[in-house]
Amino acid sequence: MNADWKALRGSAAIVGAATYGCGEAPGHTDMELLAHSARRAVADAGLTMQDIDGLCTASGAATMWAMPVVEYLGIRPTYLDSTMIGGSSFIAHLLPAMHALASGQCNAVLVCYGSAQRTATFGRKEVVASRRFLDPQSYEMPYEPMLPLSAYGLAASRHMHQFGTTRRDLAEVAVAARAWARLNPEAFMREPLSIDDVLGARMVSDPLSVRDCCLVTDGGGAFVLVRAERAKDLPRTPVYVLGNGTAVWNRQISSMDDLTVTAARDSGRVAFAMAGLAPKDIDVVQLYDAFTINVLLFLEDLGFCAKGEGAAFVRDGAIAPGGRLPVNTNGGGLSCVHPGMYGIFALIEAVRQLRGEGGARQIAGARTAIAHGNGGTLSSQSTAVLGLAETL
Repeated sequence: MNADWKALRGSAAIVGAATYGCGEAPGHTDMELLAHSARRAVADAGLTMQDIDGLCTASGAATMWAMPVVEYLGIRPTYLDSTMIGGSSFIAHLLPAMHALASGQCNAVLVCYGSAQRTATFGRKEVVASRRFLDPQSYEMPYEPMLPLSAYGLAASRHMHQFGTTRRDLAEVAVAARAWARLNPEAFMREPLSIDDVLGARMVSDPLSVRDCCLVTDGGGAFVLVRAERAKDLPRTPVYVLGNGTAVWNRQISSMDDLTVTAARDSGRVAFAMAGLAPKDIDVVQLYDAFTINVLLFLEDLGFCAKGEGAAFVRDGAIAPGGRLPVNTNGGGLSCVHPGMYGIFALIEAVRQLRGEGGARQIAGARTAIAHGNGGTLSSQSTAVLGLAETL
């Protein structure tokens, strides 16, 4: 860590955030969902699209995605980042954008994503074919595993073997997510869900049932980042980026040194160090819950509990409404929204909580939040620590 990097703490703030079409949005393309959410986020910030001179975006559907986005939105950015590392991309975009803002390269950065994954006509054969093309060096793809399901099932099995975690412990995560979703009118699945419902659901990749797995939805999400001094003059309560860290240790699940330890250990350490905070200082936690095992792994690796204690940590509704730690207060990828890549929605929910916009699910007095993104098969990890003005 050097002084210049540490000086970026709180130098930029999120001043606008929005979603669009979460759940089902038939007739919309990826680009249309992105554009609708982008325009809403820019308006939320009290800006116009002509004020946007920085753009961060990524998509699994196109390798040069940023260029048609620029064209479609009608902007001419002086700063552009289209780094694609899966679902963590939009949280990983934060620190480079902060550098660009601090240097004067740009003044307002739009981070945006959209996917019509649920209503688009795209089958499993096409998905497998595209992954083989995108990962030509993969040792796994020739065997056509059920990715990403089987990879996360492997990690869950190892955690169960090594630490005594049970399927009931994993079910606690799904049930807590659903309890939060039932308080969120935007959530796609709001029906009651019990531990027995999860345990009795159709098995898709042992030990994961369909209720251990994220939704497949449509949706767009966007947020706007500006320098801290400018944020004070804009209409919304600024949410400051106190820390951000990104780490990648592997691409394939078979290349992990330890299936129970992810690169979140590094991304979290860096983000907390930059923020000058620790897990005990965090009021609300948003984790990339593509699968129930993710939440246990990330709670451990980010330091909310010791390695192997994630199962005990979530038991008895501990991360559900009324529990010791509010986790995934929108319902997460398990019950709210998951259009291919979820990271941007985790961050937007963190912003909404800090701005006091959570409605029935609002965490009273929330001043600090974590938004954590995951990409690939436990491959890329990015952690953001966010806070209100009094945390600067």
